[in-house]
Amino acid sequence: MKVFVTGTGGQLGFDVMNELARRGYEAVGSDITENADVKLDITDKNAVERAVSEIRPDAVIHCAAWTAVDAAEEEENIPKVKAVNAEGTKNIAAACKKIGCKMLYISTDYVFEGTGTEPWKPDCKDYAPLNVYGQTKLEGELAVSELLEKYFIVRIAWVFGRNGKNFVKTMLNVGRKYPEVRVVNDQVGTPTYTYDLARLLVDMVETEKYGYYHATNEGGYISWYEFAKEIYRLAGLNTKVVSVTTEEYGLSKAARPFNSRLDKSKLSESGFEPLPHWRDALKRFLEETGEI
Repeated sequence: MKVFVTGTGGQLGFDVMNELARRGYEAVGSDITENADVKLDITDKNAVERAVSEIRPDAVIHCAAWTAVDAAEEEENIPKVKAVNAEGTKNIAAACKKIGCKMLYISTDYVFEGTGTEPWKPDCKDYAPLNVYGQTKLEGELAVSELLEKYFIVRIAWVFGRNGKNFVKTMLNVGRKYPEVRVVNDQVGTPTYTYDLARLLVDMVETEKYGYYHATNEGGYISWYEFAKEIYRLAGLNTKVVSVTTEEYGLSKAARPFNSRLDKSKLSESGFEPLPHWRDALKRFLEETGEI
């Protein structure tokens, strides 16, 4: 199997490439920078079509995205965010359709409005994104589902991995500089370790079990406050974590969902192995990055 991976400079794309290599598959990676097999701007429709037609993969795992949620709200950035997350994804989907290959698109809990306490089901269509990032990722979803039949749309949340910025790294940095940190306690979800997620994504493209899925680590639902406390506990830091509401925290330009609970039961129902417990994932991440 030959797999084309976009966004290999990011956390998830990096781990997907490594997982494909571990299994002995032919993997071709692309990114907008020079540090990839193929330098590709996914907003350039002709370049995307040319790259996919030349590589002729059996599957495309589309990880490339604009993920800076607050920066996406800035007026001058909105057209760029839409170009990457919506139009760029549409370009990838159109190229996949032309050669008849599978496509796996990485989406987000941000496509939902994030109220209540019920976990969002993968086939739920009650979309109401709260911010530009969520809206453009939803537009990407719709492009994939409208253009293709052989597609996987996998929504994830609270991502952390070795190759990039994330909440865990941020907490460790501020925890070493300051005696206490303020962390919100009213946004609830589950972390996702890209190393574990990459395994699942490759499992998926080995099949024809197409459709919408939700994927995070197991272990129930927690707040960012609880996550931060566990990060410091495992890292052996005595940083005090102060619990605050989103309103008390302030600062963010983009509205965040309070309810990021994702129902992952469809994974096991479809025969896929769920991801390990998030505490186990966090411990392995800290060990692998030399933090503990």
